[in-house]
Amino acid sequence: MIEMVIDARRKDLGGFEVGRVLPFHARRMVGPFIFLDQMGPAEFAPGSEAINVRPHPHIGLSTLTYLFEGEIMHRDNTGAVQAIRPGEVNWMTAGRGIVHSERTDPLKKSTGGPMHGMQAWIALPTEHEDGDPSFHHLGEDGQPVYENGGLFARLVAGEAYGAKAAAPASSPLFYVHWELAEGVRTAPPPGKGAGGYSERALYIAKGEIEVGDRAFHEGQMVVLEPTAEPTIKALKPSTVMVMGGEPVGQRLIWWNFVSSSQDKIDAAKADWKAGRMALPTEDDVEFIPLPDVPSTPEPAPDTVKPEPTHPV
Repeated sequence: MIEMVIDARRKDLGGFEVGRVLPFHARRMVGPFIFLDQMGPAEFAPGSEAINVRPHPHIGLSTLTYLFEGEIMHRDNTGAVQAIRPGEVNWMTAGRGIVHSERTDPLKKSTGGPMHGMQAWIALPTEHEDGDPSFHHLGEDGQPVYENGGLFARLVAGEAYGAKAAAPASSPLFYVHWELAEGVRTAPPPGKGAGGYSERALYIAKGEIEVGDRAFHEGQMVVLEPTAEPTIKALKPSTVMVMGGEPVGQRLIWWNFVSSSQDKIDAAKADWKAGRMALPTEDDVEFIPLPDVPSTPEPAPDTVKPEPTHPV
């Protein structure tokens, strides 16, 4: 029933901790999901830096930012300026190249407050890797919701349970937020054997759940066997992200670049180093320099270097 269990690795990104789940040395992707971080939970003191990510580039992916608590201000070189708050979705598609920053609004810095959420990177299908960059902000009304008997479920992206979210996904996938009261039982979208998705996983952001006869706790990802059809039981109040989809093929990941082609990664490196990728017009004073680390010609998931500077 369970193919693998991945423990999030806690990483300090300059006063702010994330739990990095994907990529993992033994499991690079789940469907098209190639990167997954849990941001926090954290409580920022008044006047602290909070989230302060300078402009940096991406290619070959879509980023999906989703918050349980807090707020982040997004700016990118398509002209988008957008705060994201709990229950909303920021969906940014890099295509052939995009530059963005993520920061805490100065007014929020002055008061402090909580921060807790998830960020996923979703590898684009090969035919979309060179597409135009774009940004979409989706309010809560763009995400189908189900609530009954201690189960709250929001379809953040993709298609599941007969519903479709508004996020412009370019390959078959699903991403669901569950809030489970203690004792609640539910099930993930069906797997390959039942005509569903080839790859599925559950990430426990808070609480404890039972899958089959095994218990799993906060900070663990449970990767399901393709044909498994488990019942999930909440052993205590829990927040779970359920995700998966169809593979898009082998992908290289270097810094913030994802691609099916080493040549495209090398070209993106050269463009960023030479200043050929425009900065966001409202955040163009500073940027994150290209790391001075050679590219790896093979995926080498156990030595993905350098770490993405993206903390969310």
